[in-house]
Amino acid sequence: MALFGSKKAITLSVEGMTCEHCEMKVRNALSGVNGVKKVVKVDRGGGVAVVSTNAKSEVTADALVQAVSDAGYTAKA
Repeated sequence: MALFGSKKAITLSVEGMTCEHCEMKVRNALSGVNGVKKVVKVDRGGGVAVVSTNAKSEVTADALVQAVSDAGYTAKA
């Protein structure tokens, strides 16, 4: 059982980001997913995005991948 306020992180591999605007687009897409507490990191150089959720959140990696895909990028969990 998770303690109150515990968090979990989900890391995605993201392809296609080439500039700061791309990072902002991915950040905004992930922020819009219900249950995402914070977008911790979006790094075009490393091709990675990390979000945190509450431990009891039902956010799935598939939902995050879909949000990134809808923004025009390729992502994998």
